[in-house]
Amino acid sequence: MKEKKIVFSGVQPTGDFHIGNYLGALLNWVDLQEREDMETIFCVVDLHAVTVAQDRAVLRENIKKITRIYLAAGIDPDKSLIFVQSDVPAHSELCWLLNTIARMGEMEKMTQFKDKSRKEGADRAGVGLFDYPVLMAADILLYDTDLVPVGEDQVQHVELTRKLARRFNRRFGQTFVVPRVMVRKEAARIMGLDDPTRKMSKSAPSAYNRIALSDDAETVRRKIRKAVTDSGNEIVYSDDKPALKNLINIYHLLSGREIEQIVRDYAGKGYGDFKKDLAEVLVDFLTPLQERMSSFSDEDVRG
Repeated sequence: MKEKKIVFSGVQPTGDFHIGNYLGALLNWVDLQEREDMETIFCVVDLHAVTVAQDRAVLRENIKKITRIYLAAGIDPDKSLIFVQSDVPAHSELCWLLNTIARMGEMEKMTQFKDKSRKEGADRAGVGLFDYPVLMAADILLYDTDLVPVGEDQVQHVELTRKLARRFNRRFGQTFVVPRVMVRKEAARIMGLDDPTRKMSKSAPSAYNRIALSDDAETVRRKIRKAVTDSGNEIVYSDDKPALKNLINIYHLLSGREIEQIVRDYAGKGYGDFKKDLAEVLVDFLTPLQERMSSFSDEDVRG
């Protein structure tokens, strides 16, 4: 039996890395890194990024940018393995082997492919996008991963990984560890500021969907002022008010204050007071993070 559980996860070097990514991924990664019973491996998954067209120079810079974010957020190279996916050819090699046991029917059920191909147009969607979940399975299985911390939108892919691991083991003998998924419930899906029915996204067409980790103070304040709220003006945490619930979740996760306390503190106050204070919570969080990001040289984040 292994002394430590192996944790693997990664992020694509594309778009504006935002607070939803931070709260849904990096915050949890740092917690896992500090546990004595965990061995943590975090990847910059650039091969996944090229399933859609990329400018090579921009991609190289984005790899450096994501690595800076990892380091600034507290991922410690003395405690965690950090690497770029394409530097390890075994990821692509194992992907091909897993392709030989993956089935078209189960791949066609992957909801992310359906969503993304709908945007691209079914005839224009690339095979790489279709095969994305098998490459993700290879990423995970390559390291005898026990636990995979992901957002809710990736749970289906981890379930496919588990299925492929079991199938391979039955056919060729015990080879792969069958991993388990980890989803941090309250941060599982931070929703868009402009539409609480859709998650905050790097690829959303409007910049007002997200708070990017690179946003300056005035941009943050402007985005929060414009953030969608629900009818009424009372600060309550309820599924009936999804926009406000999302903003309270962000406040809670970044400030550390309990949701019940936040609601009590704003009793008798309106959305304006709440949003003004939430903006300052975000600014207070982002300012030192941005300073740490800028402190790392290109040599520190070879890309």
